[in-house]
Formats: sequence, C-alpha cells, structure tokens
Amino acid sequence: MNQLEAVKSGFLVCIAGCLFIFAFIYVKNTIPKGANEQRHSLELAECGFYPDELCSALFEGKDAASQIGRLCQQALRGRGMSTCVRTPCNCSMVRKGLHFITRPLSEEEGNFSLAYIITIHKELDMFVKLLRAIYMPQNIYCVHIDEKSPKDYKVAVQGLVSCFENVFIASKRETVVYAGFSRLQADINCMHDLIPSKTQWHYVINLCGQDFPIKTNKELVQYIKSKWNGKNMTPGVVQPPHMKHRTRISYNEYAHAGKSYVYPTKKVKSEPPHNLTIYFGSAYYVLTRKFVEFALTDERAKDLLEWSRDTYSPDEHFWVTLNRLPDAPGATPDAEWDGNIRAIKWSDQEGKSHHGCKGHYVRDICVYGLGDIKWIIESPHLFANKFEPETYPLVTDCLERRYRLKVLQQAEVPLEEHWALQEHAYFNMKPNI
Repeated sequence: MNQLEAVKSGFLVCIAGCLFIFAFIYVKNTIPKGANEQRHSLELAECGFYPDELCSALFEGKDAASQIGRLCQQALRGRGMSTCVRTPCNCSMVRKGLHFITRPLSEEEGNFSLAYIITIHKELDMFVKLLRAIYMPQNIYCVHIDEKSPKDYKVAVQGLVSCFENVFIASKRETVVYAGFSRLQADINCMHDLIPSKTQWHYVINLCGQDFPIKTNKELVQYIKSKWNGKNMTPGVVQPPHMKHRTRISYNEYAHAGKSYVYPTKKVKSEPPHNLTIYFGSAYYVLTRKFVEFALTDERAKDLLEWSRDTYSPDEHFWVTLNRLPDAPGATPDAEWDGNIRAIKWSDQEGKSHHGCKGHYVRDICVYGLGDIKWIIESPHLFANKFEPETYPLVTDCLERRYRLKVLQQAEVPLEEHWALQEHAYFNMKPNI
C-alpha cells in the first residue's frame, strides 16, 4: 500500500470511527440509568476501534485526527485499565495480563542494569502505564508513595509491586510537599535502599508519576554509554539572580488537613557550607552509582543537604551543585544545560522551544493534549512530562502503543505473545505507527 492509499485508508477509518462514536453516544444516552453492565459493554467495545489508524494520524499532527480524538476521549475518560491491580489476582495474571516484559531484550541491555526512583501520589493507571513501559527484569525500581496518598491507592500499588522481585516500596516514606525538602528526601530515601541491593546497577534515574518515556530501554542504555560514559547528567547553571531568593531566606513546609505548600519566613539563611557555589537546574537526573554513594557519604554533601532543608525546591540545586564539584565521581563541572532528560513545555517558552500547549498548563508546565503528540515523539529527550490520563486518555494510550511497538522491534530475542499491548496483528504492524 503506497503512502497516498495509506492516508486515505486512515481517514476512512477515522470517519467510520467518528460515526461509531456518535452512534455510541446516542445509544449510551438512551440506556436506562440502571443498566450499568450494558453501558460498560458498550464502553469496552468503543475503546477498541481507534488506536492504530487514529494514533498514526495524531503522530503526523493531522487536525482531523485531533478533532475525532477529542470525541474519543469523552468516551474514554474515567476508564480504568488496571482492574486486576485493584482486585485480587495472582501474580502470573498481573504480569501477563498487564503485558510486562519478562526477559532482557538484548545482551547489551542485560549487562547494563539501571535503577529507577519513581515518586507517586495519585493516578494508579498512569503508574501502571509508566512502570510497564520502563520495566525490564535486569533493572531495579524503588517506588516512593506519598504518605498522604489514600490507603486504597497504597494497597493497590503494594499489590502490583509485590509481583516483581526487582520492584519495591521505599522503606521510609515522606509526606511530600511540592517544592519542599520532602521531595528531595524521598529520592534520598530510595537511594539508601538501592545502594545495598544485589542488582549491580550502573545509573539511577528519577521519575515522577506523570512521566512517560520517549526513548526505549535499549536507546537509553546506548545514549548513556556513548554520550556520557561514566558521567552524571544534571542539567543546570550557576544560580541566576532571580532564583537566589530560594536559598537566601528560610522556607517552611505546611502539610495539614489536606493542604500542603511551602511558605517563606523572614529568617535570612547562612552562607552555603564549605563555600560551595550554588547551581540551579533540573530536579531530574541520571547519576552513576559511585556518585550516589558520594552524595550519601561525603561530608560536603551531608552538610549541603542539611543546609538545604529550609530552602525552596532544593532538588533543583542539590544534585547539580554536587555534580559541579571537580572531585565528585562522574562530575561535569562545565556541563550547563547539557543532557536531554525531560521534554517539558514551559509556559514562558511558548514561541521559543514550542508553539504552545494543546492541553492545559499546571504550575506553568503543559499537561499534554492530543495536539502535543507529534512534538513529543520528535523530541530528542529521554522522557516527557506531564501526562494526565484522566483528562487526556488518548495521549498516553497512543504513546504507549507506539513505544511498545518500538521496544519489540528492537528486541534481539524471540518475542512472547503477552508482551503485545493489543491482540490483532501486533507483530506485523508498520514501524512508523
């Protein structure tokens, strides 16, 4: 099939899908309120029509696809995909039913284990999507659950995690406050758990529950080995003047009665310990194992951590400052913003690094909508942030299908049937989906 025919076929499917949705909405609205089982069956049937052709059109940035996609999302919103996690299931059913990769996909990947720190507090379905995307049996995963998360959420996450020997809950958990020290402490708690683990991981990567990978595990390993080769990735620069307020005065955390925030005090802070130059950068990193050991044991690191307790968003200066020390393991003193870790659409970067957010902004960060998909997959970054499946379910659905297809196409071992995310002709699909 040539490209023109493929495009025509795609649009015909989209039109058919649109008609199907209108029919679905009409039938759904005529069903009596008590007919929950019938309504659920219709929703499941409707969810099966869209992915391949519509996702392909979204990857190409077609406006018509976005319009149809918005209709799809009305029906998809609120649909849970992790029922087995919420209800008792044996672990074999969890691993196969949720399509987890169960063997290293290449010798290179098998010999280069990664560690992950994942901080979460809500949206179980998004956590399942993220974990199964980045999961490889040779890696190790520390999951930090916010202490203020609902009990049923914690139980569900614990149930999922218990099915994997290389995934565990952090032994010490924090009540995380946005921009507070507790966010930094959560990562450090996981690091204390990861260092003594039997898995001889090479690098650690931190993620939050609203991240999703752009690069596969194989691509990630090759990028680290070829571009960094024993060096740390902590994008950042010397703290600019407009950010100095974060470390000049003291800040306190407030977390009570469902509210949490950081607020400034009138107390002026002392100078940084050991005459350290404070840097400002990303809270997200890719760090060597030796650097993590250094960060947990070096006196300068310990003193900087203590000094940072009452600063604003200390995770945005702690790692980058330590990594600029010339004698730190894997240090990159002159790196500046090098390292494509996160693809983020910041509101103040409209017209510069991107052409606007097609979803909506939260704290000046874009929550991706359908029109952002093409920008995401063309990004050179390793991961993207931020996603909200409850609001834009089709965004993550399309991205994870494309991502899993790429993972399987790069595999150097025989494929298991349950690794596919969909039942029909998955292994014969075109690579440009």
